[in-house]
Amino acid sequence: MSLNPRENLILGGFICISFGAFFTVAGVYTLASTVGVLGILLFIVGMSLKSNIGMSDAEVRSWRPEEGQLPDAGRVMYRVDVTIDEPIESTIVCGPCGKVTVQQGPKPDSFTCPQCNIQLWSIEEE
Repeated sequence: MSLNPRENLILGGFICISFGAFFTVAGVYTLASTVGVLGILLFIVGMSLKSNIGMSDAEVRSWRPEEGQLPDAGRVMYRVDVTIDEPIESTIVCGPCGKVTVQQGPKPDSFTCPQCNIQLWSIEEE
């Protein structure tokens, strides 16, 4: 089960409202009104809470991929992550040595790993 209280309260409120409706159909009005009102309260409290899913802006800006070698796939493997918000920076994980390199700006046209001196890619202009 999720550890997010907002979603848990909304789901619990919806379930209580549904059970309240079933108890009303069954003719158990005392239980129906108690469970239904409690469900409405849970739903309102859940809707008023702030959802804490995701990362803060500071966490997003400081995120870096983990260092580690990438599996061999018959060619040199690498991973490039480029931010879409300012400041634009590229993080490059070298597959053979597993080191992370951070460069300012978008993905470069060619890159050679400074740790192991292996050329990861090169885009030739025509």
